[in-house]
Amino acid sequence: MVVMIKIRLFCAAGMSTSLLVNKMKAAAKEKGLEADIEAAGETKMNEETDGIDVALLGPQIRYKLSAAKKICDPKGVPVDVIPMTDYGTMNGKKVLEFALKLAGKE
Repeated sequence: MVVMIKIRLFCAAGMSTSLLVNKMKAAAKEKGLEADIEAAGETKMNEETDGIDVALLGPQIRYKLSAAKKICDPKGVPVDVIPMTDYGTMNGKKVLEFALKLAGKE
């Protein structure tokens, strides 16, 4: 059975997370997961959270978590901040596992 998961990573401009997105895609491929993983600037959160399974915030915008919850909760989208150590080391595998756990798809 192929699990399809849609993950969006949000950061200040959507740029610092693009390297992490590529590492997460590689980790998903290793696991045999169908994963739609993209990065976006946090200003696009309203439109970018439609139909996704989980939203992740870069640690640099952790202060936006309550605003993110206001957008994501009504859509039934779990949202949390990427752990600083996993973000800092660009650990795509760990961040993917974090996202899968949040989405209840691990």
